[in-house]
Amino acid sequence: MITEIIHYFETIPPSHRSIILFGGIAFFWIIESGIPLFKFQYNKIHHALINLFFTFTTILINFSLAFILFKSAAWVTQENIGIIHWLHIDNLWIKAIIGLMLMDLIGAYSAHYVQHKTKSLWRFHLIHHTDTWIDTTSANRHHPGESVIRFIFTTAAIIIVGAPVWMFFMYQSFSVLLSQFNHANMKMPKSLDKIISYFIVSPDMHKIHHHYMLPYTDSNYGNIFSIWDRLFGTFMVMPREELIYGVDTHMKEEENNKLLNLLAIPFQKYRDHQT
Repeated sequence: MITEIIHYFETIPPSHRSIILFGGIAFFWIIESGIPLFKFQYNKIHHALINLFFTFTTILINFSLAFILFKSAAWVTQENIGIIHWLHIDNLWIKAIIGLMLMDLIGAYSAHYVQHKTKSLWRFHLIHHTDTWIDTTSANRHHPGESVIRFIFTTAAIIIVGAPVWMFFMYQSFSVLLSQFNHANMKMPKSLDKIISYFIVSPDMHKIHHHYMLPYTDSNYGNIFSIWDRLFGTFMVMPREELIYGVDTHMKEEENNKLLNLLAIPFQKYRDHQT
């Protein structure tokens, strides 16, 4: 079975990758519309259009630079470079799981953490946090500048891990779906959410990261696996009923719900968080 899965991701058509992206949005959109966690008083279509704009800019950037990822994956495979090759893992299931975990650590958790701790990078990541109505479309709300930053970390992850093409596409697919899942404005039973959070990043776990004030904003950086936050001491909890989305420096709607201003935020005067 694992060989068939690997072959699928090794040759996955662009149409299937599009289905994963937009099919995921549609799927979680339906669920959150039926059982919302919060009943937002907002124009859901207008909100989605802003976030979909950033989704398309990310697609455009990734498509334009995709040759770098392919070259990197081919190079590490040919030269046996990277952790996966050095460990000499024969079992494909174990190889896939370890590879995905390491890709998630370097390409997602580390990238996310560094963007929060580096002022120049935070300026771009800030756009993701300005969203005061977190739903499944919020998963793809990334400034074009941040898309480039994340691309660099993903390329580094491929080289350090030694990820072949199939492993990268598998990681990317899981990353997209899990991000849409843990951003979705859907109400899950608290007990189920807690159980899920021991293995992967659950909606309640990630939404704490979108609370508008520190120290919660600087917590729960994980994307796929929840182990990294627990391991590195960045895991936090708070009641879902106390969540207030956004970021304290940009709580006005003209700042967080206007496309042109969102594009300009990285180049505006820096504002410090409150605590």
